[in-house]
Amino acid sequence: MVQTPCVGERTAVVDAPAGPSPPDDAALVAAARADPRQFGLLYERYVGPVYRYCYLQFGARAAAEDATSEVFLKALAGLSGFRDGSVPAWLFTIARHTVIDLRRKQRPHRSIDEGAEIADRGAMPERLAVDAARRDALRAALAALPADQRAAVELGLAGWSGEQIAGSLKRSRGAVYLLRTRALARLAKSLRRAGWSPEGA
Repeated sequence: MVQTPCVGERTAVVDAPAGPSPPDDAALVAAARADPRQFGLLYERYVGPVYRYCYLQFGARAAAEDATSEVFLKALAGLSGFRDGSVPAWLFTIARHTVIDLRRKQRPHRSIDEGAEIADRGAMPERLAVDAARRDALRAALAALPADQRAAVELGLAGWSGEQIAGSLKRSRGAVYLLRTRALARLAKSLRRAGWSPEGA
C-alpha cells in the first residue's frame, strides 16, 4: 500500500544538529542492487514526488496510489538495468509511461461513485459546468505544449523541487526556469483564447 503524502504538502524547516549527510542516489541504488530490501530507502526518498505527479495526472487518490505502486514495482524490477544516471529522470520516465498505460486501460465513462462525489459537492450545476470547461481548457493547453515544457509545468504543479525537476529532465535549474517561463506564457495565451481570463477566475 502506498503511503500517500498530501498534495502540496510542505515540510517545515527547523534547526537541527549537524549530522552525517544522507546517502546520495547512487549509494541507494547500489545498496538496493546488493539487497532488494534496501529499495525501501529509495522508495521513501521519491514516493512523495512520484505520488504527487500521479495525483496531478489522475486527480483521484485511488488512481494515484495504484499508479505510484506500479511505478515503484517497475523500478524495483528494472533496477539491474539502471545505468547510473539521474534517479529522478529514471523514475519520471517510468511514471510518465505508467500514466499513459493506465489511461489507455481506463473506461471512457465516469463510475457511479465519481458521479455521486460530484453531486455531493453542493455546487450549482452552472458552476460545475464552468469548472469542468476550465479543466478541459487547461488540459488541452497543457497537451499542446512541447513535451519538455509540459513536463516542467506538470512536475512543478505536482510539488517537485527545482532540483528534482532539473534531474528528471536532465537540464540545469536555469534551463528549467526558462522552460517553465515559456510554458506559462504559452498557457496564458491559450487560456485567454479559450475565454479563461484571470478576471473570470
